[in-house]
Amino acid sequence: MTLPVTLPATRPSTRSGTFHGQPAARLMAALCLGTVLGTAALGTPVFAQDREGTQSEMSDVPASLIADRISIAGKTTLVADGSVEIYYEGNRVTARRVTYDRDANTIKMEGPIRLTEPKEAGAVILADQAELSRDLQHGILLGARMVLARELQLAAAKIEREDENTTRMTNVVASSCQICVVGERPLWEIRARQISHDKAARQLTFDDAQFRVGGVPLLWVPHLRLPDPTVTRMSGFLAPSYRSTSSLGTGVKIPYFFAIDPTQDLLVEPYISSGWTRTLGLRYRRVFNDGNIDISGAFSNDGIIKGANRGYLFANGSFTLPDEFKLGLQLQLVSDDAYLLNYDIDDADRLWSGLKLERVRPDELVWARAGRTHTLRDDESNETDPMLAGDAEWTKVFHPSTIGGELTASWDFETYRRSSNATTDGPDWDNISDGRDMTRSSLTANWRRNWLLGYGILASTQAQLAADAFAINNDDSFDSTILRAQPQLATEIRWPWTKSTGRAAHVIEPIAQVVWAPNNLTRAPNEDSTLREFDEGNLFSLSRYPGLDARERGLRANLGVSYTRYDATGWSLGSTVGRVFYAEDLDQFSSTSALSGNRSDWLLASNLQTSNGLTLSNRAQFDDEFDATREELRLAFSGEKYDLAAGYLWMDKDILAGTSEDISELQLDSEWKWARGWSGTFDARYDLVAERAAKAKLGVTWVNDCVSVDLSLSRRFTSSTNVDPETSVGLSVALAGFGGANDGTSASKVCVR
Repeated sequence: MTLPVTLPATRPSTRSGTFHGQPAARLMAALCLGTVLGTAALGTPVFAQDREGTQSEMSDVPASLIADRISIAGKTTLVADGSVEIYYEGNRVTARRVTYDRDANTIKMEGPIRLTEPKEAGAVILADQAELSRDLQHGILLGARMVLARELQLAAAKIEREDENTTRMTNVVASSCQICVVGERPLWEIRARQISHDKAARQLTFDDAQFRVGGVPLLWVPHLRLPDPTVTRMSGFLAPSYRSTSSLGTGVKIPYFFAIDPTQDLLVEPYISSGWTRTLGLRYRRVFNDGNIDISGAFSNDGIIKGANRGYLFANGSFTLPDEFKLGLQLQLVSDDAYLLNYDIDDADRLWSGLKLERVRPDELVWARAGRTHTLRDDESNETDPMLAGDAEWTKVFHPSTIGGELTASWDFETYRRSSNATTDGPDWDNISDGRDMTRSSLTANWRRNWLLGYGILASTQAQLAADAFAINNDDSFDSTILRAQPQLATEIRWPWTKSTGRAAHVIEPIAQVVWAPNNLTRAPNEDSTLREFDEGNLFSLSRYPGLDARERGLRANLGVSYTRYDATGWSLGSTVGRVFYAEDLDQFSSTSALSGNRSDWLLASNLQTSNGLTLSNRAQFDDEFDATREELRLAFSGEKYDLAAGYLWMDKDILAGTSEDISELQLDSEWKWARGWSGTFDARYDLVAERAAKAKLGVTWVNDCVSVDLSLSRRFTSSTNVDPETSVGLSVALAGFGGANDGTSASKVCVR
């Protein structure tokens, strides 16, 4: 028997028919069908095309047929009636009536017919009538509709299946919009005289195509090729985007994607605008066995800087090396300071190019970086700032059994180079030389051990020894070579008090830490610690300097107390207050700094979190007269329909080095979903010192089952010698069903019956 017919004996049936709907009779019908097909097809081998296009006998491939009634007409025709189901090589067909003709080797079906191809990415075809070959891969379907990847629908007067991969449709309407009522117009549709679907290539080819919105023709194309919904990457045009700015005018981006091979691709993005702007953008990506690279850039000729060719080049790469090392590379080049903002590429105001190397293990860190920084800020210079720099760090953790505790050994290296060759003739301790070059190498050993004393008191001892070597050029304020060492000793006591009630748990923890270091530390250039933070993160640190060029000296006491409440309803409240007391004023910090004098300003940090997604945090610094030097307030809420983050920052000008004004600003980031498929964003930043907005952006997005629309309006109010204030409007529209399925977040249409 060339085409065995099988039926699972465990499948019951309650359908009525020739055998009156009994399960046993249903099985007898299948056995009868197997006998008839065996007799009818005896001596007539059946062929089908395999995936490579060659023919092979199907004698070893079983098929299953289930029906309510089976009859035989003549010697070569078999007729199955009533809820017919056919299973063959993953294909499933349901029909009202099926007729198999052995001589013609065809199967005729009467609808409603449903043909489902294997795998989730396969097509589903609905039809009124069909005539197919026995392998279901060839034939014609009338009054048919094809659904690809459960998303794109194609309704046709006739569907012809030429082979396993090719399906042709005549007089077709294609849309991913769901239609509930016969005759209803979809939001958008493509009408074509003929559409061909290549399953292997996963492409749809339209002949004489007309694009309509709401039934109104907008565009006619004689020949159009689009990816089907199963495609994630394929060569072709991507959805265009529109952008209008006050400096470039109204323009359009028309990207074309080249899928070179499974490991690399290229994106070409021309940008043409009414402001005489001609831009060609490129992006190349490639994946290797041990890493990847991403290169993007653009070349522009516009009227912003007349007679100048403008552009940028960014490159990023990441590679895995032997022995658990990772190598990263980055290149950031730009023709002028305003280009990135003019074309909305990046908000970065410092560009770094160089190499990174790292290895992270549970007890070891190896990290190195070398490169060059290019600043786009008006108040910084690429000649007098150390734009060429290299850093390296090695840290190893030991647990010595002899003395106990934890021992950390580290080596740190940094070098800075300036383009300027200017020198400083005399001592200038507080200012950085315009041409100074410096290299530092540091070795640090830190040992810490904890003890649990009576009454729940936690005690710890810490000892540190650090040694630095400096090499300095072009700065006569310092010796060309500086060698120094600093020991530090610290002891700390924590005494947590806890109390639990039926409604909440309370924890109060007073902390006292005493740190000693010699007062006489050789002064060296300070390149990495110009920004001095004072917060709850370094309140109990050996040094408040973020780097190693400068180290905190003298005898001091770090005192603080924290309180935390954990409520049974899910919210929690935490607060920390602390202060630093110095035995002597060693003039380590500026007179207006929060750490100056014999005692620092008060530090107060609080945090509130609720079970419904609300977070409120505050950090403040104030002196004995309650005059604030710093205030940070942040409010965040994350809910099902709303996401909100609002912040306020005020900092005294003396906290940040190199600033001549206080910093005071408000910031807002928000997103809300006011209806299904509708969402919006609003972001803004307001400078309270300048009394004007710095930046604002409004965005609206609408997504349904067949289209997504994204509209944005932004305004940059700040200006400089290179950048003028600018307003920008952006619009992008994407149709679902071509190259990617719906992600499930859109407002899908629901048909009520």
